[in-house]
Amino acid sequence: MASGLQYVCLPRGKLLCEPGRTLTHLYFPISGIVSLLHGSDSGVNTVLALVGREGMLGLGVLLGGQDVTVRAVVQAPGHAYRLPAAHAKASFAEGKQFQVLTLRFTHALMVEVCQTAVCNQRHSVEQQLCRWLLLCLDRLQGVEIEMTQELIASTLGVRRQSITEAARKLEKRSIISYFRGCITVLDRHALEQAACECYGMAKRVTEILLSNVNPPLAGTGRLSRRHQEALERTSIW
Repeated sequence: MASGLQYVCLPRGKLLCEPGRTLTHLYFPISGIVSLLHGSDSGVNTVLALVGREGMLGLGVLLGGQDVTVRAVVQAPGHAYRLPAAHAKASFAEGKQFQVLTLRFTHALMVEVCQTAVCNQRHSVEQQLCRWLLLCLDRLQGVEIEMTQELIASTLGVRRQSITEAARKLEKRSIISYFRGCITVLDRHALEQAACECYGMAKRVTEILLSNVNPPLAGTGRLSRRHQEALERTSIW
């Protein structure tokens, strides 16, 4: 599988796939964040899940699907490995470590999607915002998240004013600071306390499923040293 990997850049806003299209490549993010979105007939997008270095894009191809059912858009810029779908299918069919880890990630992703649905229905905008910020932090380095309130509102499917009010409350409690499209998390522990239980439940499942795994291609000599080091930071392996 290593011979088919291509190291690519993921600029903010890049559309990796959209409904109705056949996916020709799978993506394994090394850094950055990709949002999985469901679009309604009215043009409103709803975030189903976030994918970072813990996962991959293109599960449907490996699980028997042909056409894409969700939109995948780069939310935070980064890099990834891109693999032709045919190569990925062949590796998955071998039934070795790649298949095992793919199925583990599928389980973790299903849990996150379910928790997102519950969160959107039952919890306040402030709790949803806290959960979303924590999901972003888990996939980024540092404590800064570059995102406008308007884009956050669109991502969560709520009014911009609701996000403004929720962010203002968190600022007053010195949990975050917001300036010119950049959110800085000042107190992660307090942010976790302010979030609903949805975040913790999904995080525990993901940690159990994807912990203690090693990248099978690292050290084989089939990738450049730079690519091997980057691949080691990709948790799906």
